[in-house]
Amino acid sequence: MADYDVIVIGAGAAGIAAARELMAAGLSIHVLEANDRIGGRAWTVQREGLPIDLGCGWLHSADRNPWTGLAETLGFAVDRSAPPWGKAFVESGFPAGDQRAARASRAAFETRLHDAHAASDRASDLLRPDDQWVPFIEATSTYVNGVELEGLSIRDYLSYADADTGVNWRVVGGYGALISAAAAALPVTLGVAATAIEADGRLLSVTTTAGTLAASRVVVTLSTSVLSSGALRLPSALDDRLEAAAQLPLGLADKIYFHLELPGGLDLDVQALGNPHVARTGSYHIRPLGRPLIEGFLGGAVARELEAGDEMAAFAVDELAGLFGADIKRRLRLIAHSRWGSEPLSGGSYSHALPGHAGARSVLATPWQDRIYFAGEACSESDFSTAHGAYATGIAAARTILASSGKEAGADPGL
Repeated sequence: MADYDVIVIGAGAAGIAAARELMAAGLSIHVLEANDRIGGRAWTVQREGLPIDLGCGWLHSADRNPWTGLAETLGFAVDRSAPPWGKAFVESGFPAGDQRAARASRAAFETRLHDAHAASDRASDLLRPDDQWVPFIEATSTYVNGVELEGLSIRDYLSYADADTGVNWRVVGGYGALISAAAAALPVTLGVAATAIEADGRLLSVTTTAGTLAASRVVVTLSTSVLSSGALRLPSALDDRLEAAAQLPLGLADKIYFHLELPGGLDLDVQALGNPHVARTGSYHIRPLGRPLIEGFLGGAVARELEAGDEMAAFAVDELAGLFGADIKRRLRLIAHSRWGSEPLSGGSYSHALPGHAGARSVLATPWQDRIYFAGEACSESDFSTAHGAYATGIAAARTILASSGKEAGADPGL
């Protein structure tokens, strides 16, 4: 049985942030990660000699995102060009006039969300059934929130929307690679899952799949899906945190990548929508960063259906053929795709509050007896669903621990 000042459970963005801060202040720490890699829902793989982000891929609110500073410190180039979703869609199947009408409809819907004072907190209640662009609005929600509007809290959604600076940049070498690099100096054990935390003695006892550890404090950074599943047994006094986690389920946003043979003829860094008239459709980033790739996004219910049937590639190829002609099929070669909903160590992509439960984030983030802390994107009340939101909650947990220990916070170059 080894004793530590702090054990951090989970080596994703939040766990890495907490561990860096605690170690910089001189505390003895150890990070436990059930997976065989660092990064959590940030994951860069190499395909065709190119970095492919299967998880988070954009430095959202990049002008205040701590990962931007860390990228510069760790030698990762940042591309500051505008994201494709701020430009016009490819017009094939979506003429410019229809695009203007669809965007105007979505803008009006957003205005109704901001002006909502009704008793209902369910976003779908503010849709107008006679609006022909409802499918477009629903599809957009699946990419942004990972869930259809029926399952989305208005108050929670607006907490994020109002905090977004609208500045979005890319890590050229991969966001997941950056987050993994930030953990290079940390004591991390991979392939070991924490299964229980007991608080009967002076120290917390952490049962793992490889033995038992002890620590004065523990920082838990597991996803809400994993927490609510009961995979980590906690003291009964924390049942309200588990209930809060269940009220913050993970939506689903999967990615699929095709290598594009003979990429000429397709514009660089533009976005195409599979079918703007149905909610069950994908969004496609054509030649991101000028690379010979098509990066597809599938969210919500359609992503779950396609994961279950292993039909993601066929669906995306058919939509791309509908946009660019059947000839494109011979130019596409599947090189990677994510299946976050089927991944037991995540259970989805990022959290959203169920209608009526926007307050669950503050409940989940509340420390217990200065002994057990929670961090992760779901604990952020305004930057949830992002790696920088996760980072900030890890830093907040660490600094609370340091303050209660009489320690001064170290200087993290990302802040």
